[in-house]
Amino acid sequence: MDGGNHSVVSEFVFLGLTHSWEIQLLLLVFSSVLYVASMTGNILTLFSVTINPHLHSPMYFLLASLSFIDLGACSATSPKMIYDLFRKRKVISFGGCIAQIFFIHVIGGVEMVLLIAVAFDRYVAICKPLHYLTIMSPQMCILFLVAAWALGIIHSLFQLAFIVNLPFCGPNVLDSFYCDLLRLLRLACTDTYRLQFMVTVNSGFICVGSFSILLLSYVFILFTVWKHSSGSSSKALSILSAHITVVLFFFGPTMFVYTWPHPNSQLDKFLALSDAVLTPFFKSRHLHIQE
Repeated sequence: MDGGNHSVVSEFVFLGLTHSWEIQLLLLVFSSVLYVASMTGNILTLFSVTINPHLHSPMYFLLASLSFIDLGACSATSPKMIYDLFRKRKVISFGGCIAQIFFIHVIGGVEMVLLIAVAFDRYVAICKPLHYLTIMSPQMCILFLVAAWALGIIHSLFQLAFIVNLPFCGPNVLDSFYCDLLRLLRLACTDTYRLQFMVTVNSGFICVGSFSILLLSYVFILFTVWKHSSGSSSKALSILSAHITVVLFFFGPTMFVYTWPHPNSQLDKFLALSDAVLTPFFKSRHLHIQE
């Protein structure tokens, strides 16, 4: 190598999920159906919120924003994974791998902030209904959206800063179906133990912190609904249960990946697959409940 920041690796090889052709065929059908269903559900949500004047409210603005980011979540890893199920040799270019990591972390960061925004919206609607339109003004909604994208991009660039100057001279095999930052760090031709620790702490802290905020918020909201039980409480509980389900679907696999001590396990692959195809599908079904 000419310099410490030059890589001789031009592509990475994925081992994929399984070597069994029968299981790959099953995964191909399963993943394709869920991908199409997720994309269709989120596109319909965006279309409905855009053209229906009755849905031009803060809550639906945030849900439409979540649907938009979910389109990215569906497409960050799933199309490549589905395409690779046809191929014996599953490869991705070095630049493609870096781009995939960038978009995965941007989408994750944006989604965490938007889920917090949705929780705040529900808190104001249930606990301070008379001040709802004043607090959840168009300016507040735009502020949430800008903050979500700014934090998502900053978080992703911070993560990529760990690998841009690392030398990659081989091996180039990733035991996964997508480019995972921690696995990529282990392939660098230098000691990356500290970098792996910093990546884990950074992502783990953001993920666990966001989940804790959401959990406490929904506990407080549920307590408020229980205290002021009325005829509309069942509807509020139905909406909240859908939101809590989405939060658990989104944060469960992510937190497990960054806290489980054996990241190369088959369980980790299953959780990654669940996060790639199952979570967007269930989110598109559970979160977009009409008020």
